[in-house]
Amino acid sequence: MKKFLDENFLLQSKTAQTLYHEFAKKMPIIDYHNHLPPDQIANNINFKNLTQVWLYGDHYKWRAMRTNGINEKYCTGTAGDFEKFQQWAATVPYTLRNPLYHWTHLELQRYFNIDKILNADTAKEIYDEATALLQTKEYSVRGLLAKMNVKTLCTTDDPTDTLEYHKKIAADNCAVKVLPAFRPDKAMNVDDAATFNAYVLKVEAASNIAVSSYGDYLTALKNRHDYFAANGASVSDHGLEQIYAEDFTDAEIDTIFDKVRKGSTLSLTENHKIKSAMLIEFAKWDHEKGWVQQFHLGALRNNNARMLSQLGPDTGWDSIGDFSQSKALAKFLNTLDSTNQLAKTILYNLNPSDNELMATMAGNYNDGSVAGKVQYGSSWWFLDQKDGMTKQMNALSNMGLLSKFVGMLTDSRSFLSFPRHEYFRRLLCNMFGEEIENGELPNDIAWTGKVIEDICYNNAKQYFGF
Repeated sequence: MKKFLDENFLLQSKTAQTLYHEFAKKMPIIDYHNHLPPDQIANNINFKNLTQVWLYGDHYKWRAMRTNGINEKYCTGTAGDFEKFQQWAATVPYTLRNPLYHWTHLELQRYFNIDKILNADTAKEIYDEATALLQTKEYSVRGLLAKMNVKTLCTTDDPTDTLEYHKKIAADNCAVKVLPAFRPDKAMNVDDAATFNAYVLKVEAASNIAVSSYGDYLTALKNRHDYFAANGASVSDHGLEQIYAEDFTDAEIDTIFDKVRKGSTLSLTENHKIKSAMLIEFAKWDHEKGWVQQFHLGALRNNNARMLSQLGPDTGWDSIGDFSQSKALAKFLNTLDSTNQLAKTILYNLNPSDNELMATMAGNYNDGSVAGKVQYGSSWWFLDQKDGMTKQMNALSNMGLLSKFVGMLTDSRSFLSFPRHEYFRRLLCNMFGEEIENGELPNDIAWTGKVIEDICYNNAKQYFGF
């Protein structure tokens, strides 16, 4: 029987172990999509305790705790930090076979050198030991990033953001390059007229451009896109249920914009037309600047209305959706490609039934101009676990070139989440190792090792131009 989480965790053959320890393990990390707070990096804070760095904002853990019957006051509520940690520790033994069990113990090992199993009995000891370390200089947020060999990361930022903290980080010559990513989801969300109009006011204030028409609105948003570029951004990101690709005329969009600005509710067709128009504009700006655009598709958000009203979004009430993806996505990409205005693009699906769809869709628009110009992105959200990562890599291998893949990301709000890159790398090496030992691939360790190094780091470095 193998020891739990030893140095060869997930590496089921000698070849896999060689590939990981000699090639993958040493590679730095480029984390090109996450939700880390840039103010905490700018101020290089130390978290007061393990709960604050580990449980605040982590809806993965909250969902598990709620399922285990833990009262909300221990998740997002008023309980003290150690009380919350105790309830998480008591939940961990019940997360067997959930990726949280692996991530929890990987993070304890990699950051704190703690190899004990977390449960109710060990909670106090582990909490005190980790909390003491978190008070030291080496465990500031920049120290935590350095421990994981993170070289570059891209946060996820609203177009109205001042980027003041990114400026401060850049001025500090921080060892980790921290870049903003343009996330205009709110800018095109016309589902509720009052919310949208409040957002337009924010765009006016940020851009110092008065908005009285759709043309004005695009000008103001383009101003913000330019501002992001001037402050290091070269990546955009969209979190959508599905791509919108309705036919429209300029006159129609002007009328629809005026209607929503007057507070009227749009029809479904009008809603989709104006979203389609804005997506095309954003994509053209990305191409103009040589950016990479990312599309995260398929989440059904905010399903629990009662809890949403109490706690707000991003608190753990989302799920996989079953939206139709292929026709609109093909139409959108083809519209841009037909005028040679398709930027480098990464497609992510949340519904695993769309794996092969996304892998084959990417291949339609790889025109040889850039290696892996359109990427089938890494397993995302509910899929970033052993089964999901393996299926994503298999789909990409079968229908594209895994060798040109830009690799893993954290998509996380936690500074302790970077062992997810290690988890991915171990699975990647195990996959290649197994097939080499089975005679399905040649026993060329040097070449396979190079491919693995590329997937872990080099491809992303070249693709994003960091």
